[in-house]
Amino acid sequence: MSSVTAESVLHSRRSLYVGGLSESVNETILRAAMVPFGPIKSVDIPMDFATGQHKGFAFVEFNDAEDASEAIYNLDGSELYDRVLTVNLARNTQVNLNTHKAVWASDEFFQERKEDTSREKK
Repeated sequence: MSSVTAESVLHSRRSLYVGGLSESVNETILRAAMVPFGPIKSVDIPMDFATGQHKGFAFVEFNDAEDASEAIYNLDGSELYDRVLTVNLARNTQVNLNTHKAVWASDEFFQERKEDTSREKK
């Protein structure tokens, strides 16, 4: 998904952040909890590959912004598998991957390191 597409989805008010998920919740369970409010376009549950478990939150995109609004109204503060859910509009993190470079990609990094090591030797 391109950054333009991702940004337009987040600004369309159809994409929700769902936090506070129990370790037992999977995509099927989350989809079943959300589908009463309208058709769902996608469900994304980020995984922590070090532990093999999900990170405790998910993103759910509805086909319609009104359905997403209803899901927020009805599910924010509710319980799912003995955990209280936080449900609100997903926000863009303002990260543009195309503009971020490695710290050593510019000469300033090496100049600063050179100055730091010369101070340590004095």
